[in-house]
Amino acid sequence: MITLTEVCNVHAVALGKVWDVAPHPHAHESESPGNFRSHDIQPFAGGMTSPAHTLVPMEIKGWVDRVNAIGPGIVKDEHAIEQVPEMLAGIHVRFEQIHPFLDGNGRTGRLALNLILVRLGWPPAIILKAQRARYLKALDRADHDDLGSLAEIIARSVIDNLHRLIPNIAGPAKYVPLEALVDDEFSLAALKQAATRGRLEAIIGPDGRYRSSKAALGAYKASKYSRRR
Repeated sequence: MITLTEVCNVHAVALGKVWDVAPHPHAHESESPGNFRSHDIQPFAGGMTSPAHTLVPMEIKGWVDRVNAIGPGIVKDEHAIEQVPEMLAGIHVRFEQIHPFLDGNGRTGRLALNLILVRLGWPPAIILKAQRARYLKALDRADHDDLGSLAEIIARSVIDNLHRLIPNIAGPAKYVPLEALVDDEFSLAALKQAATRGRLEAIIGPDGRYRSSKAALGAYKASKYSRRR
C-alpha cells in the first residue's frame, strides 16, 4: 500500500522548493528534504516525546509495516470497516509522534494519510485551515491514547470531500444528496428549505433524504436572481 521510499519522496516533494528558499537553520546537509532527521527533538508542549533520531529508521519501517497490514480488503468487510477511522487516526498520530524529518512532518503526514486513503479506494481527507485548531487539539488527545476526536475529523473530512466530488463525477443532471450541492451561497439548511417549499427541484429518496442536481440548483439560483431584479 505504501513504501518507505514513497514516504521520503512525499517529504521531498512537499519541502523541496521551500527548503531551496528557506532551509531549516539547524539542519545538517544530510537532513535535506527526503532524508530522516539526525537531530533529537525537544518534547512537545503536550508532553509527547519523539524517539531518538537513531531509532527513526526502525520506527518508520515499523510504521510502514503497520500501514500495509491494513490491506484494501478491510473496506469490503462490513464488520471491520467501522474500525477504520480509528485505525487511520492511530496511524496518522504515530507518524507525527515519530517525527521522522527535521521539518515538514505535519504536511508530510497528512499527504501520506491521503495516499493511504486513495489506495484504500476512498477520497482524500482535506483538513481545512478553519479546522486547524480542532485538528491540533485532536492530535494532542490522540497522543494520550484518545483517538476518537481525530478519527471523527478524518472521517468527516473524507465525507465532505466526497460530497465535493460527487457533482463533478455525476454530471449536472444527476440527482445527488443536497450535502453535495452546498456552496458559499447556499447552506444545507437553505437548500433543504428550498426543496421543502418546492422552489428547488428535488426528490426524496427511500432513506428520507432530499436529492437534487447541479442543473436544478443552477435553475434555482437563476430564478432567485430574477426575482431580486
